[in-house]
Amino acid sequence: MSTFLREEEGPTWQQLLEEGKTCLSDAGVTESGLDAWYLLEASFGIDQVHFLMDRTRRVNRQRLEKSYPVYRDYLEKRASRIPIQHILGNQEFMGLEFTVDENVLIPRQDTEKLVETVLRDHKNQALSVLDMCTGSGCIAVSLAVLGGYDKVTAADISKAALKVAKKNVRRHFLVQKGTARSESTLISDTPWKLKMCTYVYQGGDAQEQETAGESVSDNGYSPGIARIPGVRKKEFVLLESDLFLNLEQDEKFDIIVSNPPYIPSAVIDGLEPEVKDHEPRMALDGAEDGLYFYRILVQQSGRYLKEGGFIYFEIGCDQAEAVGKLLTAAGFGEIETIKDEPGLDRVVRACRNR
Repeated sequence: MSTFLREEEGPTWQQLLEEGKTCLSDAGVTESGLDAWYLLEASFGIDQVHFLMDRTRRVNRQRLEKSYPVYRDYLEKRASRIPIQHILGNQEFMGLEFTVDENVLIPRQDTEKLVETVLRDHKNQALSVLDMCTGSGCIAVSLAVLGGYDKVTAADISKAALKVAKKNVRRHFLVQKGTARSESTLISDTPWKLKMCTYVYQGGDAQEQETAGESVSDNGYSPGIARIPGVRKKEFVLLESDLFLNLEQDEKFDIIVSNPPYIPSAVIDGLEPEVKDHEPRMALDGAEDGLYFYRILVQQSGRYLKEGGFIYFEIGCDQAEAVGKLLTAAGFGEIETIKDEPGLDRVVRACRNR
């Protein structure tokens, strides 16, 4: 890697980008050009329009001295096969930016099919949803914000993952369009359980409704907001739980969704370094045949689903038949496999028979 800071004439923007491409290509990074651009953009704060306009111009010395060391550090990390999402700290999913780190599985485009299917099937907002194995919370938060469901619960065994999910809930759920008021309450520390509520005005100006809510409230707080016509209370619960262990025994949901670990153990060591070395193995490993968590989820989910409720799984592209058989044996009906954009099996949906 060159040392542009020692040269009398600084590099052009194009030379900086080419340096990044070469560095990452030599390290075996597949999309070296695209990743180099993202790292250049983040390091120097330059957008694509200004880059294209100024690509042959030399970078200002002061700007170079400030940002070039950051760029080199990013390139070295990416060359060591640290995922770019971990370096930059975020990943887009369903049009929303999610915070990610080494404690959670990086949201994939494949998983968007799971969210899209639920949103397509269930347009009624007065529903309760459970997202099991939530990780970053990308599925649960997307459903809460884009679907507007009254209550979403997101559970995970990893407290570290839930802390990441908490950031994403605060980032999107608590400040969604039309929010008149929001609140957050720690229910318990062991197991860790956090409830967040937002009062969303559907159909007008949130600020006006907040003022109106305070004027009719008994105590000037959220109960008044909840009484205003058009204001709807939404809940989001984060729960530390080994699958269903810490859920209330009498709690039932209209919808259960899950993207559980489903990669067979023997396959993981053959994955790209970005995955096998830097993403949490517990979010990947589905045991010997990849079906371990599906078996438990299918066996136990019935008691937490309302009659006529639906369950949705993301699956590996070769697991539809096996997961379908598990659901059939457990008494589920209306079993259907949904394909993703490339035409691969991606989601299995089933209904708890009435």
